[in-house]
Amino acid sequence: MKKQLIRFCTALSFASAAFMGVFASGSALAQDGMIVVQSPHSVAATLDKLTAVLESKGMKIFLRANHAEGAAGAGLELRPTEVLVFGNPKVGTPLMQCAQSVAIDLPQKMLAWEGEDGNVYLGYNDPMYLKTRHNIEGCDPVLEKVAGALGNFAKAATAE
Repeated sequence: MKKQLIRFCTALSFASAAFMGVFASGSALAQDGMIVVQSPHSVAATLDKLTAVLESKGMKIFLRANHAEGAAGAGLELRPTEVLVFGNPKVGTPLMQCAQSVAIDLPQKMLAWEGEDGNVYLGYNDPMYLKTRHNIEGCDPVLEKVAGALGNFAKAATAE
């Protein structure tokens, strides 16, 4: 099961990283359901900081996938690209109770990657996009809480 999850996350991250390679701005962006912020740190350091803040808030870390390492193992090249999968059932379950299909987007994920421009970016799903994607109704307070938390996590991970 763990190998299947790693393969899934690897494929998802390759697609996400290829798609998001078009971002060149250092400011926060919301495009196609993602929020992206620039990090002054390396990919690994950004996710190390993210892991520390998540663990300090009692979040469960499910997986950290290093896709550049995976690519190298397959004889391919990929700029630094890592995904962190994390969550908290106390927050995710109420969202699934509102719209069970949101489970496909949970647990939460944050992707850190080095763009073609040499900058490092941290991206994650915009909870308001998930609201629209899954037609979530009656869960605005939970979605707002998730949006605030994810924004704070990203800010902490990318702080100087």
